[in-house]
Amino acid sequence: MSELDRIGAQMLLMFPEERVFAVSGPMGAGKTTFIQAICRQLGVKDNVSSPTFSIVNEYRTGSGEPVFHFDLYRLRKPEELLDIGYEDYFFSGDYCFIEWPELAGMLIPAGAVKVEITVEEGSGARTFVFIR
Repeated sequence: MSELDRIGAQMLLMFPEERVFAVSGPMGAGKTTFIQAICRQLGVKDNVSSPTFSIVNEYRTGSGEPVFHFDLYRLRKPEELLDIGYEDYFFSGDYCFIEWPELAGMLIPAGAVKVEITVEEGSGARTFVFIR
């Protein structure tokens, strides 16, 4: 099991009832790679990739439950989430992992777990902070 898999598994154990995770970090910090690790922990067999152009990808857990992966990098304004019916995803009770959540403004649910990834200059070491 990789270090990212361990961190993903730990996060799921820390927040067993939470379903919305807002994953922030600079470009190249490993947001998508971390979400891939979490999806492995959930038993997702699909190819997990960044939905940069489609905004959202849907996967299935090992038990068939939906998992939604958002990449908001190309969002020009938060209101664009209204066009895709974001409420149906964010308030579904299913897992939602959101890259670039800061671009959604106030549309991210108040109870979302914030995941902050920082990268140390020079060494490239990553730090993960979970904020409830």
